[in-house]
Amino acid sequence: MQTPRTEFAQALKAIATERGLDPEVIIDTIKQAIIAAYRRDAKDRGEETEELDFDVVLDPGNGEARVYSWPLEKPEERKDVTPPGFGRIAAQTAKQVIHQKIREAEKTSVMDEFEKRVGTLVSGIILRFDGPIVRIDVGKSEAVLLPDERIQNERLNISQRMSFLLKEIREGVHGKEMILSRADPQFVAKLFAREVPEISSGSVEIKSIAREAGVRTKMTVFSNQQGVDPVGSCVGQKGVRVQAVTNELGGERVDVIPFSEDDAELIKVALSPAENLVVTLDEATKTAHVAAPEDQLSLAIGRDGQNARLAAKLTGWRIEVEGAPVEASEEGKVEEEVKEEKEIVEEAPKKKKTVKKVKKAKKAKEEVAEEENLEPTEVKEEKPENEN
Repeated sequence: MQTPRTEFAQALKAIATERGLDPEVIIDTIKQAIIAAYRRDAKDRGEETEELDFDVVLDPGNGEARVYSWPLEKPEERKDVTPPGFGRIAAQTAKQVIHQKIREAEKTSVMDEFEKRVGTLVSGIILRFDGPIVRIDVGKSEAVLLPDERIQNERLNISQRMSFLLKEIREGVHGKEMILSRADPQFVAKLFAREVPEISSGSVEIKSIAREAGVRTKMTVFSNQQGVDPVGSCVGQKGVRVQAVTNELGGERVDVIPFSEDDAELIKVALSPAENLVVTLDEATKTAHVAAPEDQLSLAIGRDGQNARLAAKLTGWRIEVEGAPVEASEEGKVEEEVKEEKEIVEEAPKKKKTVKKVKKAKKAKEEVAEEENLEPTEVKEEKPENEN
């Protein structure tokens, strides 16, 4: 059935379209406003309405409304109490109720829409600072960035547009509110998903991620598709992809690590840039004992233990890093010395032949030079001293 093209119907449709609401929601709001106006008028007349229940029948075509009331729990005594009109105060009350209920309905509709986007990236503009809480405009609604969800030492400015992770929607003092985050590890994962098509398509998977917001992030990546380099995909040509993520994070360092089913190997690469590590696993206590050469010990532990701490979060193992015994620490040097000696032995015959050739050529050159510089000897007859 086609809705009549009355002024009321057109206004109803316009509000529903503008606010993104169902017309039935607006009609229900108008009914509640009429009941509120009736109660206000009745109070001004000195009538008691607390023991009464009300209902409104509203024609969506022309907006005509009828008000019915009955004693509580006695619907059979329902009667028509429609007044000829409302006073100025009652009309103002109805107007306020309509505005309030439409705003609440609009907020509920927006929240229902954003609930489907929890765990994804949203773009927003910083509106204002309420103490440590930052208010963010995300389009149709307002969200909050709590102190614990901010990147430490990150400078925020009013009217600055940034990306955020929509972490959750929860009940607050004034109803539902959206909680945003830039410190959550999943924020980094979603940034990589935005920059790396292989992650979005599923050919590259982020297995685990550990983060200390504003300082450093480690994440393991894996691909079960042949010919796809998971680390190279995330880093990008000349590091362009990982640099885009780093720029969004304000310069935070990101380590992309290849995932391995071998826990010992995974712990080794997780402790990068340290090298030549020896890992011993204690399955009973879920502890990894890592022996590091003296020159790699500080790299394995990191500043204030950060590198080892992030590696432990990343792998799920408790990591204990200690200096390797002398034998172990010198193992690499011994191997290098053996290699150098082997190269010397292999090159010795070649060098010996070369020396012989050089000596032989030098000798031949000297002989030629002697022949070229040789002059005939002049023989002089010596006369006796007493000969006349």
